[in-house]
Amino acid sequence: MHRWIAVFCVLLMQVACATVPANVATVIQPPSTRIALSTDTLKVLSLNIAHGRKDGSNQLLLSGTTIRNNLDAIASVLGQSGADIIALQEGDAASRWSGNFDHIAVLAARANYPAVVHTTHARSWLYNYGTAILSQASFTETLNYTFEPSPPTLNKGFTLAQIVWQPHGQNEAPVLLDIVSVHLDFSRKQVRERQVEEISRVFDGRENPLIVLGDFNSDWLADERVVRALANDNDLQVYRPTADDLGTYPSGNKRLDWILISDTLEFIRYEVLPDVLSDHKAVIAEIGFKGHTSSIETSMKNHAAHPANHHDGKP
Repeated sequence: MHRWIAVFCVLLMQVACATVPANVATVIQPPSTRIALSTDTLKVLSLNIAHGRKDGSNQLLLSGTTIRNNLDAIASVLGQSGADIIALQEGDAASRWSGNFDHIAVLAARANYPAVVHTTHARSWLYNYGTAILSQASFTETLNYTFEPSPPTLNKGFTLAQIVWQPHGQNEAPVLLDIVSVHLDFSRKQVRERQVEEISRVFDGRENPLIVLGDFNSDWLADERVVRALANDNDLQVYRPTADDLGTYPSGNKRLDWILISDTLEFIRYEVLPDVLSDHKAVIAEIGFKGHTSSIETSMKNHAAHPANHHDGKP
């Protein structure tokens, strides 16, 4: 019931509010942020933070104090997770409907993540939100993309951040790794299918190992042309795709939130966290590097030949 109340409110606001062009990315990287992640395994986490409303029906019905308290609870879990990289969806910049302050900046500061990239895919006088990535290491490239509009639902999209990873220590050549935080449409399967096709077109030609995290609003079996299609089209693997004990959406225990990785990577550990932080549960995975890929020097040459630094919008 809460989900459909929220859907109704969103549809009303879509009609009432004139949406202005979005796809604006904010990147924060203090000079002190370390350049590379030198870890044998990489720990990544994904969470749809639901505009700070926790499990409430709509953020418009909550006070700014309540939303800040909800974000404090999220920041506590993020900080204690030990994740190197965090992907967030439904993350608000300053928005009237959710306290009029930057939720992503607050979470990054309180959970102690120095590098931040935040893309707003939907924006009006009332709301301003999208996808984000928090990192313990600097970004060497960022890319932000908003899908083709899908009225009456609000715009969705993804944020990509490239990082340097040294999975075998500082004595071995580092690799470039693409991290993606994505949010697909909730209302229609055909829209999600089209959005997955857009993702694959943007990824085409990028040679880095890839980790895609986010809210797909799709499970493996019911929407076989969404998560499965993205995996097949981009040579990505999924942890136990047909498992019935990894639900992330408490209403019906559906598995809507996923982590997909390139075949040069491997899942060491995968877990759905029990904390009630929003209407979704967080997913966390520990990932190892198992295969050969281009060194950072080779990857840099490829990117020089096909530049894509801070790409905005459509390819």
